[in-house]
Amino acid sequence: MDKIQIRGGKPLSGSIVIGGSKNAALPVMCASLLSDEPLILGNVPHLADITTMANLLNQHGVQVSLEGQDDKDGHIGRVLSLHAKDITNTTAPYDLVRKMRASVLVLGPLLARAGEAEVSLPGGCAIGTRPVDLHLHGLAQLGAQVSVDSGYIHATAPKGLIGAHIVFPKVSVGATENLLLAAVLADGETVLENVAREPEINDLVACLAAMGAEIDGVGTATLTVRGVERLHGARHDIMPDRIETGTYAMAAAITGGTIELVGARLGDIEAAVERLRQAGITIEKKNGGILVDRANGNLIGVDAETEPYPGFPTDLQAQFISLMSAADGTSVVTETIFENRFMHVPELQRMGADITLHGGSAIVRGVPKLTGAPVMASDLRASASLVLAGLVAEGETVVRRIYHLDRGYERLEEKLAGVGADIERVKDVA
Repeated sequence: MDKIQIRGGKPLSGSIVIGGSKNAALPVMCASLLSDEPLILGNVPHLADITTMANLLNQHGVQVSLEGQDDKDGHIGRVLSLHAKDITNTTAPYDLVRKMRASVLVLGPLLARAGEAEVSLPGGCAIGTRPVDLHLHGLAQLGAQVSVDSGYIHATAPKGLIGAHIVFPKVSVGATENLLLAAVLADGETVLENVAREPEINDLVACLAAMGAEIDGVGTATLTVRGVERLHGARHDIMPDRIETGTYAMAAAITGGTIELVGARLGDIEAAVERLRQAGITIEKKNGGILVDRANGNLIGVDAETEPYPGFPTDLQAQFISLMSAADGTSVVTETIFENRFMHVPELQRMGADITLHGGSAIVRGVPKLTGAPVMASDLRASASLVLAGLVAEGETVVRRIYHLDRGYERLEEKLAGVGADIERVKDVA
């Protein structure tokens, strides 16, 4: 098992290429189940979660192959071909699904294409319960017979799915994606209200439209899907990863550095950008990416509260707490999406951070310095927050259990080393 060693205190300077979005790629990969023709995906990141999804799709009968790499203005992304000519198996087993919550997204397309699906209840990061009730209720409204037994979701629609008017009682990214993937082949029109509006949803809609789906309302809270008899193959390039963008922007901010994020889209992280600017960071568009600069001036403590898009992303909350730990003054960071997403706080406290938890909020009092320490990652974004703290801490920080990190960040230590960080991945013999 690997660990990451960081010797902090070096301002970062240079450029980092932003890779394809993991959270966009996973549902788009599931869209391959909807057609018997190949779906070619460009700008696919090389991550553990992508490999897990490829393995899951393969056991459903999808032929997954690496078609090479694209190089666009110095940005290299992998190209995958996914060909579901025949669905050979409609069961998504526990051993694969437990590794990643997004695996449940095979449920909708399997049901739409094959008329049946048996999918293990999902796993993933231990950051809250995240029930799949909204997925199941929505599929039932589309005419599926759905039950849960012995840890598996059982769903059948032998006569096909039928369009329906579905109002989500609360915003859910996963449920929006699963119902979209199901509704595109349903008979008639489906209206989805109170849907998630994340950029990754828009990316999925763009891919489905390229395959022949008819979807209106992209970017709004209501999506209207007119079902079609079949979808065809297509080529689609995955959007840049906005969470990677936000993480590296905060890396520049916490170290007092200047980084150009090549290929990043400012509009995808406007809520986070607003908080960073309030904290004293200069952020502007540059050369098709963005430039983040804190070469002059101190960090200022500001408050943030996670919300569904276009609000502040829950996937940047842990990193933001690290940033505020090094800022002047007190900030309050409130988590409203997942109930267990402060598991990184005790590890940051080991590094000298002054953080008090009160219900769903973290009260962060900035300290003059953080100190390197051995720490342990509890989930994907928590691991990134510990790396950020290590970049500014005095002495050496050792981050263990970085397999979490590899689920969502491609070559993080290489990218940070390329802009001046003293960071390396080594074998953990402990």
